[in-house]
Amino acid sequence: MSSPVKRRPTGRHHGDLRNALLRAALELVAERGPHGFTLAEASRRAGVSVAAPYKHFADRETLLAELATTGYREQRNRFAVAVGSSEDPAEQLASFASAYVRFAAEEPALFDITFHAGLDKSRFAELASAGDEVAGLLLPVARRLASDADDAFDLLLRIAGAAHGLAVFLRQGLFGVGSEALADTEERAARTARAITRQHDA
Repeated sequence: MSSPVKRRPTGRHHGDLRNALLRAALELVAERGPHGFTLAEASRRAGVSVAAPYKHFADRETLLAELATTGYREQRNRFAVAVGSSEDPAEQLASFASAYVRFAAEEPALFDITFHAGLDKSRFAELASAGDEVAGLLLPVARRLASDADDAFDLLLRIAGAAHGLAVFLRQGLFGVGSEALADTEERAARTARAITRQHDA
């Protein structure tokens, strides 16, 4: 991922305070989870005063919401590539499931913030919009296999839910570790998506 939040600070003085704080928060989430740090700790990690965050973020949730927005946009970019790999909607959804697992493995902190921070999307319009963009990409694919909009949503939800569970299992080490375990889990997610689609069509 090429987002500026992935680059580490180069010193204690930051010309870009916002990104310095986002980087620090992302590191802390990777170490402790989305609920395991305070704005004061992010400030110390970034090498700035504890008052500095309030120039950009009203509170910790506001900072996390910006990172979650980044997470959704990264997912949309990855999923767009995945669904663009085939013209067959069943295979597009299988590729989506595989990409979902890879996102969770390669961007664990963003994954945790996006799905486990418990953010109120009604409070953060940009976050809600980013989430809607992901759904807007995937629902038309599911709609090609479904009888109506509700049916399409249910199909997509079942596939996403299965991929999410497999991603969590992978991160917990249930399928082993390393690149081989990731590749095997990606393929398992794709197979599961295909099976769900076949059951839906039956």
